[in-house]
Amino acid sequence: MKRQIFTEDHEAFRRTVRTFLAKEVEPHYAQWEQDGVVSREVWRAAGRQGLLGPAVPEEYGGGGEADFRYAAVLAEEFTRAGVPGLAIGLHNDIVGPYLTSLATDEQKRRWLPGFCSGEIITALAMTEPGAGSDLQGIRTAAEDKGDHWLLNGSKTFISNGILADLVVVAARTTPEGGAHGLSLLVVERGMDGFERGRNLDKIGQKAQDTAELFFTDVRVPKENLLGEVNGAFVHLMTNLAQERMAIAVAGIAAAEHLLEITTAYVKERTAFGRPLGKLQHVRFEIAELATECAVTRAFLDRCIADHAEGELDAVHASMAKWWATELQKRAADRCLQLHGGYGYMNEYPVAKAFTDGRIQTIYGGTTEIMKEIIGRSLLS
Repeated sequence: MKRQIFTEDHEAFRRTVRTFLAKEVEPHYAQWEQDGVVSREVWRAAGRQGLLGPAVPEEYGGGGEADFRYAAVLAEEFTRAGVPGLAIGLHNDIVGPYLTSLATDEQKRRWLPGFCSGEIITALAMTEPGAGSDLQGIRTAAEDKGDHWLLNGSKTFISNGILADLVVVAARTTPEGGAHGLSLLVVERGMDGFERGRNLDKIGQKAQDTAELFFTDVRVPKENLLGEVNGAFVHLMTNLAQERMAIAVAGIAAAEHLLEITTAYVKERTAFGRPLGKLQHVRFEIAELATECAVTRAFLDRCIADHAEGELDAVHASMAKWWATELQKRAADRCLQLHGGYGYMNEYPVAKAFTDGRIQTIYGGTTEIMKEIIGRSLLS
């Protein structure tokens, strides 16, 4: 089915993204996977190409275009290229809205130009060893010391954790914490007491620097408070819909790409004297997956269009995230099976898609949390 949500401007942007990936990312990606981190230069290259901060106002060096369809194009093309290590989506779609919607004018002048040029790489630090989807369980705390906050605690599974120059940290600013006692503090590279732990060894997304972060008596200036004191819970809930949509967009793009490469593979690969695609079971598998992708794409494109118009609610974002990422997981498993032993070899894209994509049903809120949000909205 022909997609109807993109204009020629979006397609021109897609061509720019593909050129960038072919020139600046794909030739180096194998080395970055060995290193466990991408280069800082590729972030600056992304900035020069206008891929960072598309929704940031032009006065700060951004694209000045809040249309989520540009973010969708980026997510789709990065997914098709199989390069999740360069976490531009996290930077643009997750951290970016906090800076553009909550930062003061002074903070915007201080941070957004570097955000858009690639000189400042960002991260969001919510997850802790004992608190994942349950934000009310956060134990990292900041004490008001008059002219600064004194921050203590730790975070884990933080994407961009090694490279990040600016980390938005969710911390308790009241003894009880919870929904009415969390604030967002911006911790910058070089602050005394801010240390990075190990670059975590994951089963996939090897080029993505995912780290532990430690805060020991970090003096965070009062001017680095982002948003309202004790207002973080509302701020976080407000922006989670976009985070989940970005993950969902990558999910359906991954499933479609897996279908594409597997369809090509079964046409060429022979067994029992004929192509695999001539076997009825294989045809049924491809037919089922193609139908699931088509139906999911129709729903996701509607959600993308609604979000671009500011009309998408948290429940439908949760539906999109749950359904698209679970489809991605099923597609990776079924497509790997159809590749047989070759599917288990890292030289085949399906193998990397299997391990790289497994996190999709976990981060940004697990599938179980998505179901809870949806069910609660219907039955409360």
